[in-house]
Amino acid sequence: MKPGKVIGHVTLSQGAPQFRGARWLVVSPQGAAELTGSNGSGISRYSTPVVYDNLGAGVGDDILYVEGAEATQPFDEAIPLDAINVALLDRITFEPVS
Repeated sequence: MKPGKVIGHVTLSQGAPQFRGARWLVVSPQGAAELTGSNGSGISRYSTPVVYDNLGAGVGDDILYVEGAEATQPFDEAIPLDAINVALLDRITFEPVS
């Protein structure tokens, strides 16, 4: 699982039938600089994945997401998915090891 901050959402005019009614989030991965606040913008320099969401996250929310084959585990059939939101976070506490 990876921590991230929702920075936007994606609206599709058409999509695969398996995703009917799905919500899609643009997520900024959160590394040490973002979690400690040393990156003032809070937006990571790493690529921003588009993440499937069925938990109701919104812009500004902190989430945990999973990428790869594990992202397809909640579905009964094979589905073309790269990342899924698995948790909405109330608070993140991070203290880097010195």
